[in-house]
Amino acid sequence: MGAKTGLLVYADGEVPRLLRQVGTADLARTSAMMRRLYPGWEIEPCEGTDLSDGVYPPKGTAYAASWPGVDVIGDQRVMIDFPSQLPEHLVAASAGRRLVLHVMHSVVDWLAFAVWENGHLLRSLSLSPDRGIIENFGDPLAFELPYWAGDRPADVIPWPGEEEKPYPLPFHPLELGEDALRALCGFVQEGVPEPDDLDAGSIALHGFHVRDPHAPDPAEQEAQLRRAMEAMGPPRFFSLGPDGSLVERDSL
Repeated sequence: MGAKTGLLVYADGEVPRLLRQVGTADLARTSAMMRRLYPGWEIEPCEGTDLSDGVYPPKGTAYAASWPGVDVIGDQRVMIDFPSQLPEHLVAASAGRRLVLHVMHSVVDWLAFAVWENGHLLRSLSLSPDRGIIENFGDPLAFELPYWAGDRPADVIPWPGEEEKPYPLPFHPLELGEDALRALCGFVQEGVPEPDDLDAGSIALHGFHVRDPHAPDPAEQEAQLRRAMEAMGPPRFFSLGPDGSLVERDSL
């Protein structure tokens, strides 16, 4: 599975039902929403995409759309380990509404999601095989129950030559993540779509370059990283000696 998401949705009810009703999102309305959610930040329109591809934008970019009743934002900045620590102003913006956060990263099998109603956190879960259960707040939602009951065990095939080991969690986070995305937002990233799933590829999102004016300049950060790598010199290789000490060897 290769899915990644950094998705935030505000809605006046059930997200899947509302997304089925949307048309073309107004750019001015969406830009105004972005200014509310990123107060004081530099926001510049750029090329957009669709909901299927917009849930994991490049760093420094957000994909968003605002319609009457539902707002969608894809941004890597919402990919936080503890969903309950979502910035306060983002939660406050959900007053009188439902707020859904959905985060997945396939490289580390990490899943996090949360649901707020009228600013009150109802459910939050964050877990990965390396870190275990990072956060688990509130009662499990209906789509989670088969996983916690042991009905969806992880089926992980080891790489060739690797010893088969039990998966550290009772289920695979990305499998639960797809079911969470379907239940909370109405579509999936991978797997076989069901007849009632949204066609996320047909829902257009506007694009925005978003920058915190108080953050370091990205170009300067990249230049600093380049200079640091150049100063490191060529890589060195070591192996264990007979006495257990590290012995430098020639590079391959």
